[in-house]
Amino acid sequence: MAGRPGAGPAIALSLILVAFVCALTGLCYAELASMIPIAGSAYTYTYATMGELIAWIIGWDLILEYAGSNMTVSVGFAAHIVDLLDWFGLHPPATWISPAYLPEGLQDLAGNWLYHPGWHFGFNIPAFLVVLLLTVVLVRGIRESAETNNMMVGIKLIAILIFVFAAISFIHPGNYHPFVPNGFSGILTGGSIIFFTYIGFDSVSTAAEECRNPQRDLPIGIIATLIVCTILYVAVAVCLTGLVPWQSMVGDAAPVVNALKKLSLLPGGRSLHWVRLVVLFGALMGMLSSLLVYQLGQSRVWFSMSRDGLLPKIFSSVHPRYRTPAFSTWVAGFVVAIPSGLFDIGTLANLSNIGTLFAFILVSIGVIVLRWREPERKRGFRVPLGPIIPALSVLFCFLLMAGLDILTWWRFVIWLAIGLVIYFLYSRHRSEFAGRR
Repeated sequence: MAGRPGAGPAIALSLILVAFVCALTGLCYAELASMIPIAGSAYTYTYATMGELIAWIIGWDLILEYAGSNMTVSVGFAAHIVDLLDWFGLHPPATWISPAYLPEGLQDLAGNWLYHPGWHFGFNIPAFLVVLLLTVVLVRGIRESAETNNMMVGIKLIAILIFVFAAISFIHPGNYHPFVPNGFSGILTGGSIIFFTYIGFDSVSTAAEECRNPQRDLPIGIIATLIVCTILYVAVAVCLTGLVPWQSMVGDAAPVVNALKKLSLLPGGRSLHWVRLVVLFGALMGMLSSLLVYQLGQSRVWFSMSRDGLLPKIFSSVHPRYRTPAFSTWVAGFVVAIPSGLFDIGTLANLSNIGTLFAFILVSIGVIVLRWREPERKRGFRVPLGPIIPALSVLFCFLLMAGLDILTWWRFVIWLAIGLVIYFLYSRHRSEFAGRR
């Protein structure tokens, strides 16, 4: 948030804004997914409908989205592991649990500087290790279980509800004033920063072929998912900004448990000591499941692009024993693990945000283009109101991208430029369509 206006307590409004944008984009995803008779990612749908170059751009962008998201989550996971150790009275050296780059610096609970803003000697070992350990698990093979997934979701929901009900009696109304300290620009910036929290909602849109009545069921599924998530997010945001001043949470990778820690040390806050442990457990389970799913998704993007000839064939090679794309999984693991040890959560979240928003823009534009180019093509689901919803999706995604800082934009442009150089020098000449040009 350095150099940008924060949303303050109005972060709750930022969450609602992001949910609205995601609803628009989710409907666009649903139409694109319903045109392809197989389940897959935005890369799969784009390759089948809009051609190789656009598919390369969105695939390259998805690598950034998934990698940025998992870097962010791994840093958050590490912060919660450190907090769990602290709960048991263990305090590892800050050098090995802090990223090398801290744009906001690092302070202890008393406000004393541990590290001033900028670079310092350090490496976030817990963030690095959790990614590599999950990479080993994915190389050996893992099957997603509906029962396990439901259990994880249940644990997360219980932890959230316990936090909300426990926090209500500790809220200080004075922390809500001013509620919107930086006007709409602050709300917009808040939405840009926390956008990555909604990554994954679009998976609902890929179930078009499984719906009995896609035209009715998909909008209900997408909107209901977003409503439930938003209610929970807003409840946590309202309670959290009421517990402690919002300025104290800038750059914090584990704001909820750290807020509970501060309050548990005050008179009458002893009960929050145990609430903190429950929240820690729920948060760790939630982040672990997210890391697994999106690390798996990232390696599959590498695999798919290699299978189509856009990346070297070694990325689509399969382990002889485990039958998993081992090479692409290891590459994805190190691509995420090393930056997770070096950078702070804000920098990584911004990369994930801009990558996701750009992918959403391409998908929304794709719906408009295909409506014009192939109006007769069968669609299991059609976005209502013609091109209006896709156009609004593009507009609001651009608006949220505008809330990101200039450094994030430069990093994103450099990433896309590298991708285009690889495409024109390598991929274009080795893809499955190369012989037809």
